Amino acid sequence: MEIIFIFFILLYSIILHEISHGYIAYRLGDLTAKYEGRLTLNPISHIDPIGTILLPILTLYTTGFVFGWAKPVPYNPYNLKNPQRDSIYIALAGPLINIFLALIFTFLYKIYPNNIFLFGLRINLVLAFFNLLPIPPLDGSKILLTKIPLEIYQYLELYGFLLIIIFIMFFFPYFNNFIDLVQNFILSI
Repeated sequence: MEIIFIFFILLYSIILHEISHGYIAYRLGDLTAKYEGRLTLNPISHIDPIGTILLPILTLYTTGFVFGWAKPVPYNPYNLKNPQRDSIYIALAGPLINIFLALIFTFLYKIYPNNIFLFGLRINLVLAFFNLLPIPPLDGSKILLTKIPLEIYQYLELYGFLLIIIFIMFFFPYFNNFIDLVQNFILSI
């Protein structure tokens, strides 16, 4: 039963992350996500066959670490009033919803100490901070785009997936230590 709860926490943490991107884009004038049916809690709308099904199963059985993604929520920057500023808001929406969910799970854990709530806290911290890395296609790269020339960003985009793999292979232990620090700080409040 615990595994089912953990699965749903992970699934809906990812789905809410993606919906928040589309919702902020919608609020800022872009209806793309709404027209594509992506402002829904229905998991089928967010499943990417490779990133949501195949890769997580492969990485779980080969490394013990689950890695994957949902279908990114599309938006059209030409529909935004201020594309540069609004793109940052849209990018930050996903990590911010994960931080909010982490705080909710912290509150639940404080009321009823349970590994399921602790998992909810941790997975949302991982989702928030991992997505803030300035590596394309992660959300942090959209913020980076406003600070570097487009040509450099396009070059990084070519190797984004490789950079993510390198980060996971060589820097994930440090990232995990950082998540431990944040988690312990939040739990100490």
